[in-house]
Amino acid sequence: MGKRDNRVAYMNPIAMARSRGPVQSSGPTIQDYLNRPRPTWEEVKEQLEKKKKGSKALAEFEEKMNENWKKELEKHREKLLSGSETSSKKRQRKKKEKKKSGRVKYSSSSSSSSDSSSSSSDSEDEDKKQGKRKKKKKNRSHKSSESSMSETESDSKDSLKKKKKSKDASEKEKNSKIRIKENKEDVIYKPLSSESLSESDYIEEMYHEKEKE
Repeated sequence: MGKRDNRVAYMNPIAMARSRGPVQSSGPTIQDYLNRPRPTWEEVKEQLEKKKKGSKALAEFEEKMNENWKKELEKHREKLLSGSETSSKKRQRKKKEKKKSGRVKYSSSSSSSSDSSSSSSDSEDEDKKQGKRKKKKKNRSHKSSESSMSETESDSKDSLKKKKKSKDASEKEKNSKIRIKENKEDVIYKPLSSESLSESDYIEEMYHEKEKE
């Protein structure tokens, strides 16, 4: 069986549009836009001047708002000034009261000077006693610090002595081990003497004689 023919005929879109004819446009064309009525240069100038001037109603509204803001600012300033004045007056009153209280204190101190002289002598005695107690406490603390220092030094010396003793003992053990090894090697590698040979021969002869018997 042969293959199917899947080819499609090519259609030129420009030729198709031309065959359809002119399209009815819905709306103004470019020529209508270009031929629209335009204002003259004088009319444009008048419109710009009007925009610069603005509307009368807006200008009146801005003036009223500015006047209202000015009034509010003046009221606020008056309040602040009155508050500052009252605060300054209060400060002056406080200063006067302090001065009066200071005078009263000076007068009372002059009247109580006789009493304070007697009490000052007692306070001086108490200060002396406290100074002696402080000195005693300082001496005790100094002695305790010296004793603690001496204890620490003695402990450090004892620790050093113990370390030295341990080192000496370890060295002695090492030396003894080395000597034992040397003695063993001497015993192994020492040549047999003539006396030892004669003794061994004597022992062998005695053993042979016993076997014969």
